[in-house]
Amino acid sequence: MADVYVVGHKAPDTDSVCSAIAYAKFKREVEGVNAEAARADEINPETEYVLNYFKVNVPPLLKDAKGKKLILVDHNEFAQAVNGVENAEILEVLDHHKIDFKYPEPILFHAEPVGSTATLVAKKYFEKGIKVPYEVAGILLAAILSDTVVFKSATCTPVDREVALKLAEMVKVDPERFGIEIKKAKASLRGKTASEILMADFKDYEFKGVKVGVGQVEVFDLQEALERKKEILEEMERKRSEGKYGLILMMLTDIIKEGTELLAVGERIDVVEKAFGKRVKDGSVYLEGVMSRKKEVIPPLEKAFG
Repeated sequence: MADVYVVGHKAPDTDSVCSAIAYAKFKREVEGVNAEAARADEINPETEYVLNYFKVNVPPLLKDAKGKKLILVDHNEFAQAVNGVENAEILEVLDHHKIDFKYPEPILFHAEPVGSTATLVAKKYFEKGIKVPYEVAGILLAAILSDTVVFKSATCTPVDREVALKLAEMVKVDPERFGIEIKKAKASLRGKTASEILMADFKDYEFKGVKVGVGQVEVFDLQEALERKKEILEEMERKRSEGKYGLILMMLTDIIKEGTELLAVGERIDVVEKAFGKRVKDGSVYLEGVMSRKKEVIPPLEKAFG
């Protein structure tokens, strides 16, 4: 049984899961910590593809973190954390998102403005001069490619690209081709319910006392996704009503054309229009060039709430 659980956020993406796996291995084999990777929720098809490709087991589900020692990766907001986090002991945070974290004791908190938490994990191996195991290099590469949308996202930095190219050389793959294959594993909406689409990568926020939810799905064919617009909006409204949200947004992000159709429901549509300087018509607005929730949607939205 592990002394420490390394765990990412709810509705985990590839970066969250793969960073947890790789960092737990680093803590065990390099720092001598009895650490085990865990997940806060079910994995998505993209992450499943990556883990299968590199023959890595899916981390166990941590249903309740009460009384456990945790290292949080790829998030630092309690609203996105595993159930029971309020009653757990947090030892460390490793993240690349904005900081919204309070804790009664001093802990190791490492955050950098890069495109992926996996970049930070890989750097820890490099800084120690330790060879990155093949499967670890592979899943870290996949996580970087996923979170930076194959280097296209505004969040991608020269550091992410440099680290990814090193990892790609280790596992002998073309990073851009491999990145597209990874994205294809998740991009199709066929066979998915509106709820599955909305909740596949959904995060909670609070701005000026208003509860806001923002989901995102990446697609290769935006028109195909827009054929599901009506039912997705209906599901968003159901979620908003049940969860007492003031606003729910859904990003339909076109990987090829590099833009996002932003769906919106709630009482604070005015904030969306203020944030992006465009009118929301029939429940959505197109944002050309917008790919990143973290860097291009959340900051202007938070600012618009005042």
